[in-house]
Amino acid sequence: MTQNDAYISIRNVNKFFGTFQAINDVSIDIHQGEFFSLLGSSGCGKTTLLRMLAGFEMPTSGEIFIDGQPMSMVPPHQRPVNMVFQNYAIFPHLNVRDNIAYGLRKQKLPRVKRDAMVDEMLELIKLPEYGDRKATQLSGGQRQRIALARALILRPKVLLLDEPLGALDKQLREQMQLELRALQKTVGITFVFVTHDQEEALTLSDRIAVMARGRDLQVDTPTRLYESPVNRDVANFIGTMNFFDGKVTGIADGTAGVDVNGLGHVSTTNFGPKLRPGDDVCIAIRPEKLNLTESEPQVAGNKTQGQMDKAAYLGERSHYYVRLNDVSQPVAISAQNRQRAEGTPEEKRPVWISWEDNAFVILENR
Repeated sequence: MTQNDAYISIRNVNKFFGTFQAINDVSIDIHQGEFFSLLGSSGCGKTTLLRMLAGFEMPTSGEIFIDGQPMSMVPPHQRPVNMVFQNYAIFPHLNVRDNIAYGLRKQKLPRVKRDAMVDEMLELIKLPEYGDRKATQLSGGQRQRIALARALILRPKVLLLDEPLGALDKQLREQMQLELRALQKTVGITFVFVTHDQEEALTLSDRIAVMARGRDLQVDTPTRLYESPVNRDVANFIGTMNFFDGKVTGIADGTAGVDVNGLGHVSTTNFGPKLRPGDDVCIAIRPEKLNLTESEPQVAGNKTQGQMDKAAYLGERSHYYVRLNDVSQPVAISAQNRQRAEGTPEEKRPVWISWEDNAFVILENR
């Protein structure tokens, strides 16, 4: 996608606070109508980038375009964006209707028009009977919906969301994730969403930018980020991953062969264009792509023997950890508990792990 095709275009943006560089040469393009997430741990730069989109911070260098227009000289109140904060910023002295209509006050709309717009928002957030309720009478999930309605009533081109679900408990948070995604599809507005929660980003997003140390490490769809991370930092942040050292033995017909410490020979098509025979590499596999058995699998390859280290029962699934020769860390294996009661191999007992062809990904060494 070129700058002209992008609805939001972040171009070579840097941001310094004194001598500290919070954003390091970030370039990201975001589509119109996309649910786009900035994902990373605390201090990675994601909120700083969001605040620059809002106009609360200015880039030290570089430029941000929204709908083709440069934003450097545009103050926050004149930008075609609105923002929802983690604490929602609901006004306690106003009822629900007045909270939602707060941003319309300067537009001097006729009362009938304003009331109709508020009614539309109440229907959209599925709280049509709550208009006269006091803000102090709302639950956390209801406050979050009111904050969304107050932002959306101004019809922004872009809605910025700074960890808006962070204050909710786990069950309500998961429910609101589904509602937020459905709401975005209904209104069709571009959402830029900041979170440190990988599962939340995977659930909500069309695409995700994984950030660390002020850089965008990989911008991709949730599926590709999970299945084909470009480097160890991304693989380590998105889900759980097992890492091994290996050496590339050859590449033919789009498949790389790798001798892997503790596993033997592995083949995969998941690797970057710079890979060459003889390279020392980091190769990785997800826990759910490994199979655990007490008896030797009846396959010619793709298997190795180890020793059960420990296990954890988590209800719908179990996590196992197996020790292998020449591997310093236990290998993590995840399996669904399909039966009501499944036996768990005892600690220190020999077990086998196996995998399908192409289950591994070779990561860039950066």
